[in-house]
Amino acid sequence: QVQLVESGGGLVQAGGSLRLSCAASERMFSYYGAAWFRQAPGKEREFVAVITGSGSTTSYADSVKGRFIISRDNANHTVDLQMNSLKPEDTAVYLCALTIHPYSLLRRQEDYDYWGQGTQVTVSS
Repeated sequence: QVQLVESGGGLVQAGGSLRLSCAASERMFSYYGAAWFRQAPGKEREFVAVITGSGSTTSYADSVKGRFIISRDNANHTVDLQMNSLKPEDTAVYLCALTIHPYSLLRRQEDYDYWGQGTQVTVSS
């Protein structure tokens, strides 16, 4: 069973930055695509960013494009989300997820096989 543990969340003022990290227990980490999703109170979980197993290709939700950067370190089994120019509407629990499809840029939560517990990000205005 793959375990994912997120870290790096917290409280930040609008315009600030945070870096989230997700550590995976899976040794064959590069065989998995990885993504970040988020869920705000009372809202559906939504896609944020995805990266292929090799790290060569990424894709972002329109709402974060140009502000967030997803990256991964396959040697250390981590996937990060650098969040810049944060807005109050970015407030949510952020979750990382892995899929057994390393070459596809999947955006549906149903396509993901393993999930972390999430880390809270709060952006104050």
